[in-house]
Amino acid sequence: MTESASGGRTDHPDTSSVRAVMGRGPRSSGPIEKAKNPRGTLVRLLTYFGGFKIGLIFILICVVIYTLLGLAGPYLMGRAIDQFISKRQVQGLAQIALLMLAAYALSNLFQTISNWVMANISQRALQQARRDLFQHLQMLPLAFFDRNPAGELMSRLTNDIDAINQAVSQNVTSLFASVLSMVGILVTMFVLDRWLALATLLVVPILVWFTQFVARYTRKGFQRLQLHLGELNGVMEESISGQKVINAFRRNESVIAAFRQRNQEVYEAGLYANTYAFMLMPLTNVLGNFFVIVLAGLGGILALQGLVSVGTIATFISYGQNFINPVRQISNLYNTIQAALAGAERVFEILDTSPEAQDAPNALSMQKVAGEVEFDHVRFQYRQGVPVIKDMTLQAPAGRMIALVGPTGAGKTTIINLLTRFYEIDDGSICVDNHDIRTVRKADLRRKLGLVLQDTFLFSATVMENIRYGRLDASDDEVIAAAQMADADHFIRQLPEGYQTMLSERANNLSQGQRQLLSIARAILADPAILILDEATSSVDTRTEARIQRALLRLMQGRTSFVIAHRLSTIRDADNVVVIDHGEIVEQGSHQELLDKRGFYHHLYVSQFKGQEI
Repeated sequence: MTESASGGRTDHPDTSSVRAVMGRGPRSSGPIEKAKNPRGTLVRLLTYFGGFKIGLIFILICVVIYTLLGLAGPYLMGRAIDQFISKRQVQGLAQIALLMLAAYALSNLFQTISNWVMANISQRALQQARRDLFQHLQMLPLAFFDRNPAGELMSRLTNDIDAINQAVSQNVTSLFASVLSMVGILVTMFVLDRWLALATLLVVPILVWFTQFVARYTRKGFQRLQLHLGELNGVMEESISGQKVINAFRRNESVIAAFRQRNQEVYEAGLYANTYAFMLMPLTNVLGNFFVIVLAGLGGILALQGLVSVGTIATFISYGQNFINPVRQISNLYNTIQAALAGAERVFEILDTSPEAQDAPNALSMQKVAGEVEFDHVRFQYRQGVPVIKDMTLQAPAGRMIALVGPTGAGKTTIINLLTRFYEIDDGSICVDNHDIRTVRKADLRRKLGLVLQDTFLFSATVMENIRYGRLDASDDEVIAAAQMADADHFIRQLPEGYQTMLSERANNLSQGQRQLLSIARAILADPAILILDEATSSVDTRTEARIQRALLRLMQGRTSFVIAHRLSTIRDADNVVVIDHGEIVEQGSHQELLDKRGFYHHLYVSQFKGQEI
């Protein structure tokens, strides 16, 4: 196939651009105010790290080493006070100082190594997650993209993945180290003095309760923040891509108002989430200072009674400060993890969306196609209870030109979407060469179809690469030959770098007619058995239309062609003109036969050429 049909359907139009212009942002795919299964989300996220077990074990060993080395520092300091400073032994003090230096140096070294390895593993895991998400998006039906604006989907590929990245690549080792450090500190404290250790435990329940209290609100806040960021991206993406329409209708202020509304929602959600998140730091500082006061006071009383040494008190105060730091880090990490889980839920929501209907297990291969097409009592509806195609029966013999005409919204483009299996029919059958298209391989079917749309989509690549999109294994000579057949070679060679000219986004540096000729060249290169032209000349002037018509006639030779056209003069030579209204065939026949019949087609033709001789 040579074009994507997303957005090409006129019977069920996308309203995303309208929402942006009228001041309403894109709709979300669904509110995520509350996590449905945070534990399941976390387990599922961890599966991406299953292939890095050796690396994770190495990281865990490094974390244990540098955490224990970090715990050795305060212990050595206590020994230095009791054994060397109080006894004025300089040599012993120098030795223990060197031990402390070595412990802290090695601790930093192992921490740096573990952080580097974790960053490497996390980036590889997230690369896989990003690849899975993008590949799954390519497998989703067009109906999914009708419901979900591009900006929001981009947010899930960028913002949500980045939120996971922030939690995993930078903070996982810190989380392991913090937990291990807390356990190690508690064990060491109880070994040194159980009464001071019990005093330490008085602060722990307060910290745990406060963390749970704040986490309840920060999780909700970060979920809302990610949701509103997706909506804001949708407004920005639509407004940037729709600048011509916005300027033409002088709706700049409306778009700015829409952006302000979404931006305000992001601000409020971010303020809500971060207000609770930032509460942790000052309050844990207060608890930490209270902790030191308790240890100093109780330790002083015990020291006066000769139950503990000054070095032990100094060690406990140092451990107490080191104990508060992991608690504070875990509290801060918890907020980051909440944002990551909120993003992961949104990513998995897309991954859990059912993909486009796949081929049947015994699907047939279509190698050679003559091009005979038959619709047999086909019924279809986009929304339940609103039929778009009603019991349609239509035959298209191989090599014939079939014109589909009718008012806007009659169902013409829907017929094309059903033939290409962009949407699956509800009832009846569509056959190509007497094979129901649901029983053949979808890739084979679409390989035999060529599609040229009114709204041509070209990629930010060279002219050569855009034409070659029709058949990726085509040589440069074959691409040039296709361009010559499409009457596009002349203007291509006048471009700054000819076939190697880089096109801007959506090829805005070309005229509409030039873009259309490139799409025709792409279809010629694909060499389809069945050709579909959806309003291929409706957006160009009469002179350019004549040029495009010549290219199309060359393309249609020997192929079954379905032509959707509002300009009825372009279908005079059609073998069969099928007139559609409200999803039903009301008339069909040759151009002259339908004019002589003086029915619905005659009325359309007369209204279009009013004042001209028929």
